[in-house]
Order: sequence, then C-alpha cells, then structure tokens
Amino acid sequence: DDIEKIVAQIELEEKKRQEVVEITVPPPSRRANFTLTAHPDKEELILFGGEYFNGQKTFVYNDLYFYNILRNEWVRVKAPGGPPPRCSHQAVSLSSCKGQLWVFGGEYASPTQSQFYHYRDMWVFHMSTKKWEKISASGGPSSRSGHRMVCVKKQLIVFGGFHDNLRDYKYFNDVYAFDLENYTWQRLQPTGTPPAPRSGCVMVALPDGKVLIYGGYSKEKIKREVDKGVIHADMFLLTPEKNDISGLKWKWVAVKQSGTHISPRCGMSLATAPGNKAYAFGGVWDIEENEEDLAGTFYNDLHILDLDKTQWWTVTLSGKKDSEKHRRRRKEKNELRSDAETDDYDNALNELKISEPQEDVEGSETGKVPSVSVTSEAVVSDDGIFKVTVGPATSVASPQQYAESSSGAQHVFTPSPRMNCGLVVKHGILYLYGGLVEDGDKQFTLSDFYSLDLHKLDEWKTLIPNDLTSLEWLESNSSSDASEEDSGSDSDSENDEEQMQMEVD
Repeated sequence: DDIEKIVAQIELEEKKRQEVVEITVPPPSRRANFTLTAHPDKEELILFGGEYFNGQKTFVYNDLYFYNILRNEWVRVKAPGGPPPRCSHQAVSLSSCKGQLWVFGGEYASPTQSQFYHYRDMWVFHMSTKKWEKISASGGPSSRSGHRMVCVKKQLIVFGGFHDNLRDYKYFNDVYAFDLENYTWQRLQPTGTPPAPRSGCVMVALPDGKVLIYGGYSKEKIKREVDKGVIHADMFLLTPEKNDISGLKWKWVAVKQSGTHISPRCGMSLATAPGNKAYAFGGVWDIEENEEDLAGTFYNDLHILDLDKTQWWTVTLSGKKDSEKHRRRRKEKNELRSDAETDDYDNALNELKISEPQEDVEGSETGKVPSVSVTSEAVVSDDGIFKVTVGPATSVASPQQYAESSSGAQHVFTPSPRMNCGLVVKHGILYLYGGLVEDGDKQFTLSDFYSLDLHKLDEWKTLIPNDLTSLEWLESNSSSDASEEDSGSDSDSENDEEQMQMEVD
C-alpha cells in the first residue's frame, strides 16, 4: 500500500483509543531523533517518538514517556487520539492551560526505508486531561522534518528543515508563526539576508523576543546523482521589528561569534539554561573519502554559549571535591543557597581553569576568553564491538572507561562521543539521553542517560549506563534486499502493518 494510506490507518487506529493508560515501565527502547522536553510545571522530562534502525529494519515510534526526576522512574502514557509514529519532529512544552506539549512535523519511514512520509501536522497533548488534539489550521509549513521550533511570546516559530522522497530533496529556510491564541498559521517574510536553507540547526528563543539560529546541515548537487553535504557554522538573529505590535514583522541579522572556536560539525545538541546561557554537546564532522563514502569524527565536548554576547566557552569539568576537610568546612559554614542564588552560574564558572586568550571565530583576538583548556588531539576508541574516532573533547575515554565511573581527579568521566542526543535543562540540571554513533557503515543507537549539575560543573552522574554489549547491528543481505525491492510495496505493506499493530497495542 501507499505509505500515506498506512499513516492514515495508524491515525485512525489511534482515534479508537478511549481510555488513558499510564504504566510504570523500564526506560525507553533504543531510539534516535526523538524529542526530550522539560515538563513546564512538574519535576519531569517528556520523551516522544523517535526511530531505531538495526541495519535491516527501521522502527518508528509514537509512544509518550514521562521521566520522574525525583523517583528516577519512567511512565508510558497511552492517550486517546495520538499522532502517528514519527521522528525528526519538534516539540515545545508550555505551562498554559495546565500544561501542553506541542508537536509539529517529522517523518515516517517504512521498515525497509523504501518509502518516506513527511508530516506537516500540528498536535497538542493536554497534560491536565491527558488527551491529544490534532489542530486543523491552513497555511502552515510544507511537509518536512529536521526543522526547528521555539516559543516566542504567544507564537510558535518554525524554521528550516528538509523534504526527501528518495527521488528529490529540498532544504528550507522559510519561517512560519503559529498563533497560540487563535490557532492560525502565518508565513513570515523577514527583511535582510536570511540563512542558507538547512536542517538540524540549533534554535533558541531569547528573553528579549529574538530568535538565535546556529549551524545546521544541507546538501547541494555537484553533478547528476552526486550530492555534497554542507555543514553550516554561521549564526543569525531573527529580530522583531521595533514598534510592531502584530508580531509578524521580523528581520534577519548576521551575528559575529566570539570566544572559543567550535570545530565545524552537525548533529550538535543544545539546551537553554538560566542566566541566558545555552549548553551544547557532541556532534559529528563528516569527511568525504570519495563520492560514496563518508568518515565521521564524533565529539563529546561540552560548550557554553553566552546568549547575550554570542560567545562560546569550552568546559572541562572540575571533578568531585570530596576531601573530608572540604566537607567539614562546608558543614561549619552551613552554606545554604536559595534557588535564585544557585541560578548564578558565573560563580561556578569562575572556579574553572581559564585558558590563555584565544582568537574568535572571525580570527580577531578577543582577549581573556572565559573558556577552559581543551584537549585537541584525536583519539580512536575500540572495544571490539565498534570503533569511534573522537574529535577534540573535554574528556576522552576508551569504551572500557565509558562503563566505569572515574573517581580520580586525573580523569573526569564524560559520556561517549555521539550526535543528535537528547539534551534538556530542568532546575539547573543538564540531562543527556541517547544519540547516534557510527563505525564505518554501521550505525549504533545509544540509550544511556546522564545528568550534570550546572551549579557545580563537577562530573556527570550516570542514570542509565552505556550498555555496549546489547548494541545490535544486522548486516544487510544484498540479494534479499534486491528481492524486496522487486516485490514492490507488498512486503513494505506487511511490515508496516506489523509495526502499526505494535504501536497501537
């Protein structure tokens, strides 16, 4: 069957669900390109959707998980009228109307990846009633995935993304606004020079109503049937026009970055934090060995972006200060800080080792940049399961060390290199979940989970360890692949129906 019919059938099955079912479950199965969002009111994180590819078959999910931070517990919610399975979508949580989760776009792939379907639908999960609602509003963005969406005042702003149907592809740099009061779409026409079309960029809503865009990825045609990947490293501000009360007049402004030079990469994840800062982790730099093969360098470095100054800092964690003498001093001083005081990260940053003056990304010296020293040499990790080339990182470890907690001050544990991890901040704690890493033609999906206290910036806490022994990769059989392609859509239809049944049960 046509993949559009499969998706419509899944949505129809979801509508038949009448009751809300909440079940305490083990952590989510391995997946990538999901969304991880902080609950607007509760001590919870929200994970929705994603995909998993084991080398032979693709699974796409529409399950909804709530992670209770205080209880370290996962709850899966099966709610009436949910969206069909998707990945590479966007989600934004809001405290309005007793809590909402807004989801837009994304894509669905058939199990053999012979068909792709890109969504252009908008959904909202009402947290008070635990019910999904599909929003009917015309004039919105075209079908896409890999886009970005943030909330600015009473609007959801959508930028970029791509559409690929295996015959042709297109990357976008258009901007749309969704009115959260009237439930209407409006395409914005900002003045100025826009960013080049791209997907997978980082996008941040600033307190002053501006929107920051950094990086991203796109492809361009070199010659017939030959494409070249482009990694973007530029930064822009989408700025509302002065004295505009409609919320529809904006302009693009290119931004000069300063501070530590961030090596070019895509798949870097970013999360905003109090103090008008954002934290970025990981990513990958792909080197084209020839027209068909890529070699990826994966990163596990942690960066801070000062959103006021558009200045990058690279962080090396300080490690636990666990001497008895230090603990006695703290106890004697009865050092209790309020939430407002702990939101001031500058005190923590000042305790870190500051490097020598560095050049900004444009090449001009910026003086004493508040960034710490960074290991610049590449390291290759090999545990017998897969090999990873690691780029410059704040802390580089072998896979054997990944599975161990490093207690000495000489080495501070850091999550292994990866791209597209889930990254979110809740009450001054940075949470990192999963991601992807590659070894040649093999693609491994991670499901580990960590937290980092941003007030201390001392060490990562392991919530779910990185279980390398359970990583799965099934080598594809070229002859069976060819026979599947020859059989047309029938085999895909059967697989899709199996997956659909698995998802709606």
